[in-house]
Amino acid sequence: MFVRPKKFLGQHFLTDLQIASDIADTVDACPDIPVLEVGPGMGVMTQFLIKKPRPLKVVEIDRESVPYLQEHYPELGDNIIEADFLQMNLHDAFNGKPFVLTGNYPYNISSQIFFKMLENKELIPCCTGMIQKEVAERMAAAPGSKTYGVLSVLIQAWYDVDDLFTVHENVFNPPPKVKSAVIRLTQDDA
Repeated sequence: MFVRPKKFLGQHFLTDLQIASDIADTVDACPDIPVLEVGPGMGVMTQFLIKKPRPLKVVEIDRESVPYLQEHYPELGDNIIEADFLQMNLHDAFNGKPFVLTGNYPYNISSQIFFKMLENKELIPCCTGMIQKEVAERMAAAPGSKTYGVLSVLIQAWYDVDDLFTVHENVFNPPPKVKSAVIRLTQDDA
């Protein structure tokens, strides 16, 4: 079984396992709390997150990916949530307990994901993952710079932003037309 990337879902599947492992390791900035992965696709990051000694749930909207995850990662069991992350009540994810949000976020909804994170900031002391490089630069932009804007102001009001590393488009299927960046957002008291 193979999952085809779907353009309407903004899917670009990461194919480099070392990069997937490096992204999964970014959740270690907030140890000892559960992890919620958005858009696991075929589980390229999931396979590394599963090995961490903490609860893991994944939320996937793609009906083709869910059975793939069930077949290839049976250890997830009931921790595969077939839903639209943007419509979820995040208090239900871990019974109102804080968690790390991570993922290889779909570029077409990444800003919406971060606005939802901000609406639930009391639950999400730490957020990591891969986004479009341009969005990462806006999030980390300093006041007065060309890229400083609403997203910069809102994110920086609550989180410290670290642009960790750039990921080139040749490690995706299909390759996106833009570079990607791995980011880590942490609240001061995280």
